[in-house]
Amino acid sequence: MAEKQASFGLKLLSLWTVFYVLLLSGCGTGSNYAPIEDRSKIPFSFNKHHIVSRGETLYSIAWRYDLDARGLAATNHIAAPYLIRPGDKVLLNDQAKVTSAVTGSAPSAVPRLPKASRKSAVASTTKQTVSYKEATSVTLPKGYPFRWQWPAKGRVIKSFRGSAPQHKGIDLHGVLREPVLAANSGTVVYAGSGLAGYGKLIIVKHGESYLSAYAHNSKLLVNEGQLIKVGQKIAEMGDSGTSTNHVKLHFEIRRDGKPVNPESLLPKRR
Repeated sequence: MAEKQASFGLKLLSLWTVFYVLLLSGCGTGSNYAPIEDRSKIPFSFNKHHIVSRGETLYSIAWRYDLDARGLAATNHIAAPYLIRPGDKVLLNDQAKVTSAVTGSAPSAVPRLPKASRKSAVASTTKQTVSYKEATSVTLPKGYPFRWQWPAKGRVIKSFRGSAPQHKGIDLHGVLREPVLAANSGTVVYAGSGLAGYGKLIIVKHGESYLSAYAHNSKLLVNEGQLIKVGQKIAEMGDSGTSTNHVKLHFEIRRDGKPVNPESLLPKRR
């Protein structure tokens, strides 16, 4: 009786061994394999840091990670005009409320807080917290209208696709050294070639909510901190940072750090 029980136990053990081997082989081959995780699609973590490199601005860092520069500054307690230095560690989180530190009167050309907010801030001489919607005034000198226009005359060869994270704007056909124009009045907050995939890039701030970007230029004609007028020539078209050596202008507009379809703001073409 004991021998029969032992024999039955060995047979049962053998069956389990065969089943386990088949299970392992099924996971490694055939059509029923477990999918490999796509690391590029992992949701962004707001606990990551970015180490500032030479030539970077807070706006270019915010642009790289699809963040709102104002919230990024608030999180890291960086007061306007958002100066950072190489080696600084920036927490990549833009969920903090906007704060404004009193550092003296700002130039009239730079977008500022509403007058009521500025008055109370000066009276208290302390940091003041304001909501995003409160910080929407645009102060520009006379002759610098606030309106959108096309940055180049070429046709759209690649449209905005909100579902395609690798293409957050539109591409305009062009020829080498064709003028690139400011799509709206504002202040240059980045001019350089430090963002991979954009080549020689210009980022312009338009008020508190909007930023526009002009990529793949052959030559940049403006500097960071410079006030520019809508329609002003700011660059010459090129193919820098492209893999196809095809001359074009890649143009983006972002509102509160998030990409929007530029054609929804630009005037209709005839």
